Amino acid sequence: QVQLVESGGGLVQPGGSLRLSCVASGSGFIMNTMGWYRQAPGKQRDLVATITTGGSPNYADSVRGRFILSRDNYANTIDLQMNSLKPEDTAVYYCNGVGYENTWRISHYWGQGTQVTVSS
Repeated sequence: QVQLVESGGGLVQPGGSLRLSCVASGSGFIMNTMGWYRQAPGKQRDLVATITTGGSPNYADSVRGRFILSRDNYANTIDLQMNSLKPEDTAVYYCNGVGYENTWRISHYWGQGTQVTVSS
């Protein structure tokens, strides 16, 4: 019932910027935590940035100072402003949500992913 949809990926030169967006839709759900993960070919899926309701964003060391995560609770939307992009940022970026959907059981939700490629 819950769906996460990402947008904003693309090709950018080193030093450039991109902004990713993720929208959560559905009914009867509460999303306590939302954030972004990324996965490069042959590597594990790693945390990029997350934010919990009432809290401040936390960032992976590799992106701190370059990426900014924001959350609009009214629209169930998160944005990731990515600045000073490096080739090593190239990956598929996945939106993640942790919360409840018509039950007391905690569920993890994932978007389909959006490709970010940083290259000259």
